[in-house]
Amino acid sequence: MSEDLYEVLGLKRDASKDDIKKAHRKLALKFHPDKNPDDKVAADRFKRVQEAYDVLNDEDKRAAYDRYGADFEKIRGTQWNPEAGGAGFEGLDIEQIFGGRGRGGRGGGVEFEGGFSDFFEQMMGGGQGRGGRPQSRQAPPQKGANLRHELELPLELSITGGETEFYVNGEKLSVTIPPGVASGAKMRLREQGTPSPNGGPRGDLILLIKISDHPHFRRMGQNLELKLPVTIGEAMLGAKIEVPTPAGTVALTIPPGTSSGKRLRLKGQGVKNKAGKAGDLIVEVQIQLPAVIDEASQDLIRKFSEANPQSLRDDLAL
Repeated sequence: MSEDLYEVLGLKRDASKDDIKKAHRKLALKFHPDKNPDDKVAADRFKRVQEAYDVLNDEDKRAAYDRYGADFEKIRGTQWNPEAGGAGFEGLDIEQIFGGRGRGGRGGGVEFEGGFSDFFEQMMGGGQGRGGRPQSRQAPPQKGANLRHELELPLELSITGGETEFYVNGEKLSVTIPPGVASGAKMRLREQGTPSPNGGPRGDLILLIKISDHPHFRRMGQNLELKLPVTIGEAMLGAKIEVPTPAGTVALTIPPGTSSGKRLRLKGQGVKNKAGKAGDLIVEVQIQLPAVIDEASQDLIRKFSEANPQSLRDDLAL
């Protein structure tokens, strides 16, 4: 991580946590392997974006990075803390403590079998006492701590399912997403969490699923909602329009005289549940007018309005 992590996300060092999440979401979608198959440059960029987010989204890691830079992981990982006031031996006079020279000295000194090294073993609770009797028992192997990670998925992947790759603390992992997974769901990856402190199994990795916003579709439970743009001619005269769905493209009939805001339902074209039953696709018609209308077209619209008078606001009242 020699590249500045703030620059990776396109942020300044005083960026807020919301700024970090927004920048990550935008770049992760842009460089996601599912959208850039066989693109090594995009894959490498996606990896760096994930690494930067894993650090800057964690308050402790971010503080360490701001203070120590690229070497912050090495400094955070050390077991020695010079400010902790631990059990050091500076200024410790062994002879003053035991009244002698440490091995049968004058003044009734203390003798340690096996030499002076045995003193340290006995002080630190290791080794064996006289007669081979153990002084302490070694702690049984402990499982490492569980680790939580927010995994953001494109809407289409959450619907269809499939394998995706992501990075946690610089480590590349992959997981198979089941079809129909929703935001807020949790997935557990066994022994992919924090390593054990004493030789036991690793903890688990808990993935917290978050679904990215889509520019056109919105998920509501097992249903999908789509705002469908249509021309004024298609709305007035009716039309058949091809609409994408999770199962493929289907033809949607727009009845003649359809107004903007009209909602049409395609049954069984939504998100499938675990049992394989799919919700519906609800299409909301949105009439889009041309940005520029020439004079000839305006004359036609005036004639049409005169030939088809409407009273739309007679009952409009506060």
